[in-house]
Amino acid sequence: EDRHEFETMLDQLGIPQPEGMTAYTVEESLEIAHKIGYPVLVRPSYVLGGRAMEIVNDDEELKVYMATAVKEISHDSPILVDRYVLGKECEIDAIADGTNVYIPGVMEHIERAGIHSGDSFSVYPTQTLSDSVKKTIIDYGERIGKGFGFVGLYNIQFIVDKDEKVYVLEVNPRSSRTVPFLSKITGVPMCTIATKAVLGESIEQQGYTPGYHKEDEGHVYVKAPVFSFAKLRSVDTVLGPEMKSTGEALGCDTTFEKALYKALIGSGVQIPHYGAALITVADGDKEEALGIARRLYSIGYGLYATAGTAKYFREHGLFVHDAKKISESSEDEDVLDIIRKGKVSFVVNTIDNAQKNSSIDGFLIRRVSAENNISCMTSLDTCNALCAVLESLSFSMISMNEMGK
Repeated sequence: EDRHEFETMLDQLGIPQPEGMTAYTVEESLEIAHKIGYPVLVRPSYVLGGRAMEIVNDDEELKVYMATAVKEISHDSPILVDRYVLGKECEIDAIADGTNVYIPGVMEHIERAGIHSGDSFSVYPTQTLSDSVKKTIIDYGERIGKGFGFVGLYNIQFIVDKDEKVYVLEVNPRSSRTVPFLSKITGVPMCTIATKAVLGESIEQQGYTPGYHKEDEGHVYVKAPVFSFAKLRSVDTVLGPEMKSTGEALGCDTTFEKALYKALIGSGVQIPHYGAALITVADGDKEEALGIARRLYSIGYGLYATAGTAKYFREHGLFVHDAKKISESSEDEDVLDIIRKGKVSFVVNTIDNAQKNSSIDGFLIRRVSAENNISCMTSLDTCNALCAVLESLSFSMISMNEMGK
């Protein structure tokens, strides 16, 4: 993959992408990171599945990455350094015949950018994208297919920032893992159309109108990742840019919550209608986690939290049970005991990217959860989606005082 050629083509097409450059030495990678500004997304060139991809926050982390994740860096094996843009990720699969483009659908990820697309929940039709953003995505998809002269299938991943600016993250001139999903839910035989296009039969000759396929407005479809963490004993379950899922499940219904519920059940996630949740999150996630905790409490869930998270919740009026960290407990019950004894129905655990290798407690919490068949969410976006499902299945806890107001 020639990054310079790719950037030149996107510039000619008037399509923005996150600022980034290719590094051929460790020194160059540091210079690029300083120019772009941390955090940056780094990965070797010519890889699939996000292998050895990481978000790094400073020089020290970048040096460690170069020393541990990259065996060799050279002109034949460069490193890509991109500005990390926080926002909503989405993608398209499309078919081109060398002249025209046919886009069966736009898929929206539940998780924000930073988690590999194969580990994200994908939703079709999109639920939170504005019409203008969707039109921009379709426009960029058509421009790229025609501008690059693609024939056959291709996939594009986008990120939408808080100001609704759309960036192209990557373009893959090949079939992707979402083609079976999109073909199934739209009824468009994408592989057949693409194969015939490669053999010289245009999209129009096959009876399809170039452009965007009409969406099914009566149903919502959710693709959920399936993990094998209980069997892969040494794998950390925290999600990031490197893909860890081993399968997929599909949920379909008339609302997002119902479709997500079916997808979660299909992927093996336990969704108890009552019980307690253990929440232990990084400092930067505490404010958002508070909102999740309040939603869980309002539908009757008990709450456990480790010291820092519990303190924050209590300061904001929530009642929580203490869950002692492993290092804090002696003969008392610690956080791992709480999980092993089944006192919680699921776990919410996030890490500070700047200290992602420092917490053995966090790793053990995630591993013990997986080994005891307790769902452990490491993305707050996934937690919020799960809360929406639980709220649709449960009654709210409304006090008599509130009723009298």
